[in-house]
Amino acid sequence: MEFLSYLISGISLGSVYAIIALGYTMVYGIAKMLNFAHGDVIMVGGYISFCAMSYLDLPWPIAVLLAMLVCTVLGVVIEGLAYKPLRQATSLAVLITAIGVSYFLQNAALLIFGATPKVYTPIISGTLKLFGGQLSISYVSLVTIAACIVIMIALTLFTDKTKMGKAMRACSEDKGAAQLMGINVNGTISLTFAIGSALAAVAGVLLCSSYPTLMNTTGSMPGIKAFTAAVFGGIGSIPGAFLGGILLGIIESLAKAYISTQLANSIVFGVLIVILLVRPAGLLGKYVPEKV
Repeated sequence: MEFLSYLISGISLGSVYAIIALGYTMVYGIAKMLNFAHGDVIMVGGYISFCAMSYLDLPWPIAVLLAMLVCTVLGVVIEGLAYKPLRQATSLAVLITAIGVSYFLQNAALLIFGATPKVYTPIISGTLKLFGGQLSISYVSLVTIAACIVIMIALTLFTDKTKMGKAMRACSEDKGAAQLMGINVNGTISLTFAIGSALAAVAGVLLCSSYPTLMNTTGSMPGIKAFTAAVFGGIGSIPGAFLGGILLGIIESLAKAYISTQLANSIVFGVLIVILLVRPAGLLGKYVPEKV
């Protein structure tokens, strides 16, 4: 039963990574850039929901919707002010800008909310006991796993079936050709950032509900691990981000349980290196040769 408990805990943690990784993979797949400020949008979502529930006494569904709304606007503003002027810039310039935005958000949160960690109230409490009480699963874990599955299915249907989703796929293939076909490339990229940031808000609420300590660096390490999960599964692929996140969470949970809590992160990144040596495009990624 212990193994099953660790496995479920890993799937729950991996579901959070998967939701964050979906935001990373959508932005990279369409804009071909790595938004390293994405992890800090998670932190903003956590703070907004915390303030809504603690100070305004709003119910958690309203708090989550408010966090999604604020993070959606924040994502569009970040894209418009920081990334849009760099459309034709080098990848290094975009990367440095993303790191700058990340530090800006962290220090802004530090100034506004202070350095003292906040104790986050989970959106749902209690545990489900199975097998005569031998296996306990928190309701937060069940909600997290269910939310991840619903989001993954909804995103897949959105990109496959809707007009805007098809526009996103067209921009991902060739922005120039998409623009010639009448697609608003800038609007499509902004929408992608909006969706990714809304997902980051959901991930922030679920992460803080599972690990109820909130501070200005809350999203940093989960953001890095979610990026690792996106690369692990095949960055640019929605099923790849989902698979990579779940596997990463399971590996981390089992490593902490059976090997060492201190070496868990090293093991996670070590597995990534091994996978990329065998499959450079990730588990579900496709190798695309460059034309010269």
